[in-house]
Amino acid sequence: MQEKILILDFGSQTTQLIGRRIRELDTFCEIVPYNKFPKDDPSIIGVILSGSPYSVYDKEAFKVDLDMIRGKYPILGICYGAQFISYTMGGKVESAGSREYGRANLQFFEKSNPLFKGFTDNSQVWMSHGDTITAIPEGFKAIASTEKVKFAAFQSEKDRIWGVQFHPEVFHSTQGTQLLKNFVVDICGGKQDWSPSSFIDTTVQQLKEQLGNDRVVLGLSGGVDSSVCAVLLNRAIGKNLTCIFVDHGMLRKNEFADVMHDYECLGLNVIGVDASEKFFSELEGVSEPEKKRKIIGKGFVDVFNAEAKKITDAKWLAQGTIYPDRIESLNITGRTIKSHHNVGGLPKDMKLELCEPLKWLFKDEVRRVGRKLGMPEHLITRHPFPGPGLAVRILGDITREKVRVLQDADDIFIRGLRDWKVKEADGTEVALYDKVWQAGVVLLPVKSVGVMGDERTYEQAVALRAVTSVDAMTADWARLPYEFMAKVSNDIINKVKGVNRVCYDISSKPPATIEWE
Repeated sequence: MQEKILILDFGSQTTQLIGRRIRELDTFCEIVPYNKFPKDDPSIIGVILSGSPYSVYDKEAFKVDLDMIRGKYPILGICYGAQFISYTMGGKVESAGSREYGRANLQFFEKSNPLFKGFTDNSQVWMSHGDTITAIPEGFKAIASTEKVKFAAFQSEKDRIWGVQFHPEVFHSTQGTQLLKNFVVDICGGKQDWSPSSFIDTTVQQLKEQLGNDRVVLGLSGGVDSSVCAVLLNRAIGKNLTCIFVDHGMLRKNEFADVMHDYECLGLNVIGVDASEKFFSELEGVSEPEKKRKIIGKGFVDVFNAEAKKITDAKWLAQGTIYPDRIESLNITGRTIKSHHNVGGLPKDMKLELCEPLKWLFKDEVRRVGRKLGMPEHLITRHPFPGPGLAVRILGDITREKVRVLQDADDIFIRGLRDWKVKEADGTEVALYDKVWQAGVVLLPVKSVGVMGDERTYEQAVALRAVTSVDAMTADWARLPYEFMAKVSNDIINKVKGVNRVCYDISSKPPATIEWE
């Protein structure tokens, strides 16, 4: 039985980050809506209450009956979670007057407390709340404060409850991971036995039991999630897995052939389908972004279904769905955050059961599993790439010539990122590509005047986009070296016929998005 930390989600934007930090401690955790606490689950060793966009005294605030967990498990409340504990157990929570946001430093009333094991004096934490605890419940004691927050951390020894009004999960809380480790390992008794190796061994065995001798079909995209999913399934069921890789004509330059070669080297049974003619025909004259996405999405399903139906004895459809895909689909506020191509069930005319081997993993864990499976590094570290491909990086209608121009420019940019090395603090060299979360080129729907040789030109402009991020929920534009930017710009203008101007997108997310469409 796999022990786990249960995280009750009260709607915070950083709930997933709490989960990722726990997983980094080699401990399994599960994020569930605040009102979906599983009954009689012996694998739970501790509970964390997340933050929330609400105030605890709001009428619509999310609430849970603490009596069902109080005294049964160690509990850690974070921000709203701490305020909720105090508010419901007899303490007092009031408006802070002005939002307390940013860095603060802890002052300890009880530095020997197990929650603060290994902490240094004046440890930096990150505050983000509009309310503050002004009185803690009877039987609780304050264990840390900051200059502005009297009850920055508190504890009930009797009920094994801790609360912190800061966010240990974020980067700016410099010893936040240490705090979470103290809670998970020392207080909850976690064994730290969740690892890529244990995941692979357990999952392969489960897949063998689940699938037996059944045939499975899997749609490959060339991305890390579907690729790791394929290799994992291949280890479990071998040739009973058939993979389908659809080329809609808007992949990166030479990507279809390159990815097919990679998959063959991995020993996968892959059917490659060149459906570019179909997609270019259906996209002719279409410039509205959402319509382009829908045409490509439907076209992909149609092509995939046609190929999958040829495997008449297939019983399962495998997908590279990962944990954040499913968390985003369980939005507890009732508002749609985003739809995802892996979440939404099977096509109605496909009578196949669903198999999702990676459904409990975060993206960084998928990469760790891929490395343990012996996959090539360039597949594991591949940047995210949109399902519609370059179609959403061509602003306006799609033509073969525009795709050719964009493929050539994008190829120069991505190869440049892979080839350009920068030195780390320890003296090691790292490719710029590995310092960036996602990068690509956008073909703009404008032409500009230029001079090449003795002639004036009137040609296309492109924009380079490169961002840094942890999970793509937020992103910042990458500060690439000027020398690198100059070389890439010159190479694109000199080598890509039809382009005479290169721009760089310096917008962050929010307010912008990573993709332009």
